[in-house]
Amino acid sequence: MLHTFLNCLKIPDLRRRILFTVGLLVVYRIGGQITVPGVDVTVLREYFSGTGNTLFGIYDMFVGGAFTRGTIFALGIMPYISASIILQLLGAVIPYFQKLQREGQEGQKKITQYTRYGTVFLAAAQSYGVSFFLSTIKGPATGMGAVVNPGIGFTLQTILTITTGTIFIMWLGEQITERGIGNGISLIIFIGIVAELPFAIRSEWR
Repeated sequence: MLHTFLNCLKIPDLRRRILFTVGLLVVYRIGGQITVPGVDVTVLREYFSGTGNTLFGIYDMFVGGAFTRGTIFALGIMPYISASIILQLLGAVIPYFQKLQREGQEGQKKITQYTRYGTVFLAAAQSYGVSFFLSTIKGPATGMGAVVNPGIGFTLQTILTITTGTIFIMWLGEQITERGIGNGISLIIFIGIVAELPFAIRSEWR
């Protein structure tokens, strides 16, 4: 397997695609460490310390731990996946979307455009929910709030920051698909799960 991988690196175009994909995945992981401004990471860590086997823990696994750290990539690529599923369902019941699905490449371009719009809408709505949720979090031991200065300013800032982060992840996925190797969205989900795997194993061992 290692020999095959080394042979792949000898092909210039393939090597460029592999390095491009790895580079964008590294960017994704770096963004998953940048906390939303105004959030106390210590309180978040204390609050989410026992949520590994809950719904929060499962969701956090898919976004590479970005949710429980309150980062700018807290929603991950999930709004894009949700928008894609919604468009697929609409194609089964609404004639206009059924027509687009039958139009081939041109129809697919329009569906992709609508998916992007849906992603922005869902990300904005979900980031509002995240901002409200963060404002309600208090550390079990200290009683301190996770948000330093809650209010309308923090809410708007969080909506803008997380929505922009989701759009950026969507762009990364599309760039990997177009200029890298494999399906960008699938790779982003995969790298998020793999990044959290060592911590999950350590938690189960304990």
